[in-house]
Amino acid sequence: MKNNIGLLLQKRAHLDPELEAVYEVEKDRRFTYREVNERCNQTANALLDQGVRAGDRVGLLLMNGIEFFESFFAIAKLGAVCVPLNWRLVPDELEFIMSDAGLSALIFGEEFLDAVTELSIRPSLRGEGERASKIESYFQVGGEAAPFALDYTATCGAAATAEPEIGATGDANLYIMYTSGTTGKPKGVVHTHETARWGCDTMLMTSEVREHDRYIVALPLFHVGALTPMTGNVMRGMTNIIMRAFDPSRVWKLIDEERVNCMLAVPAMLNFMTQVPEKDTADRSSLRWIMSGAAPVPVALIKEYSKMEIPVVQVYGMTETCGPACLTNYEDAVSKVGSAGKPFLYTEVRVVDDDGQDITPGEVGEVGEVWISGPHIMKEYWNRPDATAETIVDGWVKSGDIASIDKDGCVYIQDRKKDMIISGGENVYPAEVENVILALDSVLDVAVIGMPSNKWGESGLAVVVPRDASLDPQSILDHCQGKLARFKQPVAVEFIDEIPRNPSGKALKRILREQFPGPAAE
Repeated sequence: MKNNIGLLLQKRAHLDPELEAVYEVEKDRRFTYREVNERCNQTANALLDQGVRAGDRVGLLLMNGIEFFESFFAIAKLGAVCVPLNWRLVPDELEFIMSDAGLSALIFGEEFLDAVTELSIRPSLRGEGERASKIESYFQVGGEAAPFALDYTATCGAAATAEPEIGATGDANLYIMYTSGTTGKPKGVVHTHETARWGCDTMLMTSEVREHDRYIVALPLFHVGALTPMTGNVMRGMTNIIMRAFDPSRVWKLIDEERVNCMLAVPAMLNFMTQVPEKDTADRSSLRWIMSGAAPVPVALIKEYSKMEIPVVQVYGMTETCGPACLTNYEDAVSKVGSAGKPFLYTEVRVVDDDGQDITPGEVGEVGEVWISGPHIMKEYWNRPDATAETIVDGWVKSGDIASIDKDGCVYIQDRKKDMIISGGENVYPAEVENVILALDSVLDVAVIGMPSNKWGESGLAVVVPRDASLDPQSILDHCQGKLARFKQPVAVEFIDEIPRNPSGKALKRILREQFPGPAAE
């Protein structure tokens, strides 16, 4: 069998044609694997009719739903390259990604029509100027299609259900997923059909999933923490219960009504789920475990779920590794609470010192940087050979995360070397926020740090050196609106006479975190 991710859907449809593949919660629509594969083929053939070919980049600006699911596998079958777009971004941020990726087609939801209409007339997306990208085809999902767009439902519904010719296999690019960059510009992580398959394999072979399990997909599908499990669920023959957006009360009802077996939720989501009455009224007996990642899970939260007899197994990974790096098992979830666990089956993890030498396991106080290797690590950063060379060294991805490792090989994440903030499971790089704030003439200097947040895990605090006394905190917060996605915007501003810096000019954020410990008032 050729290694093409789209063929996984075709094969599963052949093996289990009447097994429920997708339950789309908000629209109450259910689809078998046979039905989804036929819809996928129609989408693929509609894209072919519009000139999309192997290697072309196709953007998806879609909320979670059947259209995202079938489009992803359709693009894979054609050998085109999927570019999932974070719908929380503002048009300026989307424009950079769409232009950098060189999109030739965009599939978007009706709720993003205003943003896409604005973007469609920008020179960089009309093939004008340096590094421009000309989008030839727009497909609108839902509502009355804009004059420049095709109606997705009508166009795909009229296309053939026959299997399209497979356009790529193996090391060919499958998707480009953009992550925030430490220099203020996002980088496109490139995964191939091969790395994506291995990412699913190492996840499925390590986590306790079973054939015909029912799995809630509550994270946005532009996130590797949803896309890799969704793909793996097809491999394993499971049902994807897809939520358009996370709703803690609805999650508990779904666990009860749909007899859910497993799911993934970031710590902020787990926290919200403990605050709704449905957690005490829902039948949770079918739920074997919840996986949680994107940020360390608070010990108190793990213990609270343990009292409900729901193991929370912590996962650690990166977009650059297709998701997987380390995972706790049932036994370690409580006995080694706070640990990120051991490497996945087809994954290797090292914790190394500044000289690249492995630290001594179990040595008290000894920490180092986490390096990750395996057949599922990214191919490269799109159009960024310099950044690729800095991150991948001899087949190892340098994570930038600082950790210790115990004598049993369990990894404990201690801090982040790159000062990244994780708010509600989303990565926020301070440099990007700092660049926006520094555009204000009234700001002399700024450093953005993370504060503990009971609601989001972390929230941003802008520590500002004002240029004049007339500057007020609210004007800085107002300035960030519309220039940054909401989850990137700081929630508070503190004024200071001088940002502490080391001799090379780097802000000493450790000192700032000590001076402004939080928690965030939200």
